[in-house]
Amino acid sequence: MPNAVGEGSAQLEQVVSAVRASPKYRSVDEGFVRRLAAIEMQKRRSWKEAVKATKNKLHQVGGAYQQETGERAIAEWLAELEQIEPEDPDPAALGEFCRRVMARHASTCERLPILDTFYATTLGGIAPVESVLDLACGLNPLAIPWMPLAPNAAYYACDIYTDQAAFLTRFLEKIRVWGEVTTCDLTHSVPARRAQVALLLKTLPCLEQVDPSIGLRLLDEIQANFLLVSFPAHSLGGRSKGMRENYAARFKEMLGKRDWNYEQFEFPNEVAFLVKKNENRGPRSGNRI
Repeated sequence: MPNAVGEGSAQLEQVVSAVRASPKYRSVDEGFVRRLAAIEMQKRRSWKEAVKATKNKLHQVGGAYQQETGERAIAEWLAELEQIEPEDPDPAALGEFCRRVMARHASTCERLPILDTFYATTLGGIAPVESVLDLACGLNPLAIPWMPLAPNAAYYACDIYTDQAAFLTRFLEKIRVWGEVTTCDLTHSVPARRAQVALLLKTLPCLEQVDPSIGLRLLDEIQANFLLVSFPAHSLGGRSKGMRENYAARFKEMLGKRDWNYEQFEFPNEVAFLVKKNENRGPRSGNRI
């Protein structure tokens, strides 16, 4: 295989087609699959090896978190969603539905025990939140009923799964929150939307699987006054391995390169930072929000 493979090559298209033929990756944004495949083809001796490596990378970035999703599950959720009254929905019924669906995704499932306090604690100091940009959102928009949003807040989100994006867009319509959910490849570009708060919840470690240097560059490019960034306190298998301390130390080192103030929040399963972006990009002043 050549050392350099262009994104339009026949071999690359063969790899992309083979990866997306798998039901597990059929709904992943095609552009994201193509960029991952192009990277892996630079390292592999055959297109079959590139297919396997691309699937492995997709699993690390997103597939490992998809506990019980897929076409059938999303069809069921949409059917249930249509039963929710659009005019003044019953808060208890809506909350039960959201919790049940969030339990089907590893990241939001881990947050369920602290859902009543997570957003109230991290965003309470800047509430009511007027607009949100939820990046690599997973099923997180289903947590909107627990967020301290303004009555007419706008909510924009993106992820790599097209079917989940369609479901979540319909969810926003049902609960009458202005916004949309689209697919995106954050390793390539950041949505050109400005928001009061951008959410990057347990996202940076996943993106670093593709691009180890993405962290600060991504934070720079996000157009938001505040960033709510969080990290897992343990692996999907339940082992901590010093993850909380290591992630927090690395993130603070990253913030030290910018004049951004922050506040840190500790939860049983997660460590979170609310970062206030300042225009001056010199060394941090050391002040907290």
